[in-house]
Amino acid sequence: MHYHPAMQEPQPIVLVPGLYATPRFFEAQLPALWRFGPVTIADHTRDDSMAGIARRILAVSPTRFALAGHSMGGYIAFEMMRQAPERVAKLALLDTAARPDTPEQSERRRSQIAIAAGGRMQAIIELQLPVLVHPSHRTDAALRRRLELMAEETGAEAFIRQQSAIMSRPDSRPTLAAIRCPTLVLVGEQDEVTPPDRAREMAEGIAGARLASVPDCGHMCAMEQPERVTQELTRWLEA
Repeated sequence: MHYHPAMQEPQPIVLVPGLYATPRFFEAQLPALWRFGPVTIADHTRDDSMAGIARRILAVSPTRFALAGHSMGGYIAFEMMRQAPERVAKLALLDTAARPDTPEQSERRRSQIAIAAGGRMQAIIELQLPVLVHPSHRTDAALRRRLELMAEETGAEAFIRQQSAIMSRPDSRPTLAAIRCPTLVLVGEQDEVTPPDRAREMAEGIAGARLASVPDCGHMCAMEQPERVTQELTRWLEA
């Protein structure tokens, strides 16, 4: 029998956005997720290491919760799983990867840090937009404005802390097998930042994980294909 979420015990949900992303990233999903239980959007702006970010989020999170992380939020989710696996009831990994940075990726991050330090957060979006979203979304002025707003809201100092944490993150592949909770791995079919083969690698490494591929979608899944991502997260919470 299919129960309405309201019939079930509330399931607190913690959402962790990606690099320079703010609560705006999950805006379209909030009404649907809220029906399952209280929703927290984690603050990942105050620390410059994955361990520090994860500790701070865990300190203010419910005792037990469903955890969804996008991109950098996925890297943080892996660290939260290492620190407190017993507190995570379900896990969703959206457009992310278990691998550490390549030297080339770190080099790009250092150049972006230099741009941000020069006070040009808008230039970061200019630089990243071609790889961030599906080709059909690159001319979407409203989407672009929301990306720019998130970068402004985050600000250069927090962005630099986030990039430092990402560059020094550990390899999460060795701990995939330790993840025991029901897990969704979701990826945009045209994601150029963390491509579908990275999603497959995670899904194959986590016992019983479900892999969902979103068509006509780049890296910013919840903003590019909001309805489809909401459907997949709803299915994850109902399972």
